[in-house]
Amino acid sequence: MGLLDGMLGGIVGAGMVSVVKNVIDQNGGVGGLVERFQQHGLGDIAQSWVSTGPNKPVAPADLQRVFGSDVLQQLSQKSGLSVQDVAEKLAQVLPQAVDGMTPDGTLPKA
Repeated sequence: MGLLDGMLGGIVGAGMVSVVKNVIDQNGGVGGLVERFQQHGLGDIAQSWVSTGPNKPVAPADLQRVFGSDVLQQLSQKSGLSVQDVAEKLAQVLPQAVDGMTPDGTLPKA
């Protein structure tokens, strides 16, 4: 995911790049991540990140609902940020990361 590293590194710093990569990897890649959002009633948001149109925003509280407090706590410990800071930064960068990984508007092949 070198492109992802470069794209996000300038936006959020190396610590958050690893957090974003961890979230994507733990959910089975971009397709698994989108599916997880769909399971929690937020599929339209995640699908907007994949599509070529504008990215819909996601609220930190929605990320808490999708990933659960245990996952956010683990990410907090790995990054050194508070759980709230992790959720806020993830809400900012996850749409961009997924968008960058799906430039043609389709999910990458597994």
